[in-house]
Amino acid sequence: MSEIKVPELAESITEGTIAQWLKQVGDHVEQGEPVLELETDKVNIEVNSEQSGVLQEQLKQPGDTVEVGEVIARLGEGSGESASAPEKEDAPKAEEPKKEESTSSTKEAPEASSSERPVASPAARKKARELGIDLNDISARDPLGRVRTEDVERHAAAPKQQEAPVPKAESKPAPSADPQKPVERIQMSRRRQTIANHLVEAQHNAAMLTTFNEIDMSAVMDLRKRRKDAFQDKHDVRLGFMSFFTKAVVAALKQFPLLNAEIQGKEILKKHYYDVGVAVSADEGLVVPVVRDADRLSFAQIEREITTLASKAKENSLQLKDLQGGSFTITNGGVFGSLLSTPIINAPQVGILGMHTIQRRPVVVDKDDTVEVRPMMYVALSYDHRIVDGSTAVRFLVTIKNLLEDPEQLLLEG
Repeated sequence: MSEIKVPELAESITEGTIAQWLKQVGDHVEQGEPVLELETDKVNIEVNSEQSGVLQEQLKQPGDTVEVGEVIARLGEGSGESASAPEKEDAPKAEEPKKEESTSSTKEAPEASSSERPVASPAARKKARELGIDLNDISARDPLGRVRTEDVERHAAAPKQQEAPVPKAESKPAPSADPQKPVERIQMSRRRQTIANHLVEAQHNAAMLTTFNEIDMSAVMDLRKRRKDAFQDKHDVRLGFMSFFTKAVVAALKQFPLLNAEIQGKEILKKHYYDVGVAVSADEGLVVPVVRDADRLSFAQIEREITTLASKAKENSLQLKDLQGGSFTITNGGVFGSLLSTPIINAPQVGILGMHTIQRRPVVVDKDDTVEVRPMMYVALSYDHRIVDGSTAVRFLVTIKNLLEDPEQLLLEG
């Protein structure tokens, strides 16, 4: 009998929470096959079996916190079919009625195990877990019976149309709960708890300050309009705003290196590399995958990398290596319509740039006080005032503004 242990996750991650078992007791497991899904502070990870055999025992249940190296299951030798073979060989020695009884109970056990764990896609299991829905209650439209995300969502919507009261509100009512005002109590996921703690910690441990400016996006938008078709035909990727902002950030960081640093005790660690984090909204909260060596990438390479990371975030397939490190972060609340905000530093970094929605506004465009309607974007730079002075932060943001209002400069910056 072999043990299944929590594997090494990452240097900064020592524990996780069991999200769900992908294999049940009695199931055959192939070497390298996932046995359970583990939720860490950053991503969900499938724990694979190092050997083949039959899952004999689950030592932990969904919701339990486990540490790296901890034994969470035991695996027996053989396979599901071979494990039942000796019973068939020894059967003639027993009385005939007992043989039938044994065969019947053996048959019922796998059927029970199968009924307890319906076939479902990982996304459907995740959605059902979030909504508190038993997969056995869901009717799948797939001819093979596989439960998909849309089946879960349809099942979740159906009771609301059929039943007026909220059944789960009665399970744990507050002492003074008003039945006319139902509430729902939802357990925060491990990742949401980590995000919450991380943001509060950043505000408590840094002298955070935010400075603002606005950018006339006319030149960038004109350049994109003229070049976007040829760019996509050549590179098979869309030319977006993020590559322009990433290039501008890298150029500004080279001029103001303290914004590409971090504080370690009584020392300042200056980073001579440019790994730019790009905040992406996922189902379970904000994640910040990192574009490595952004200073060495072309516009097309940056766009391709950001597209790939964003897709992985939405599919919940980001790896720990995608999220580790980062020397500066860009967040774009403009995609949701945000006009202005004060982004929170992604500690231990000391700077984060906030992009916002582009809004057409009247602005003065020359010394003759000519007013024109231009596409304008407010930008915000939050920084750690412990090592970054206000003048440095303001000049950093002005540099980004100037580069984007004359984007040809970005080509000269490399």
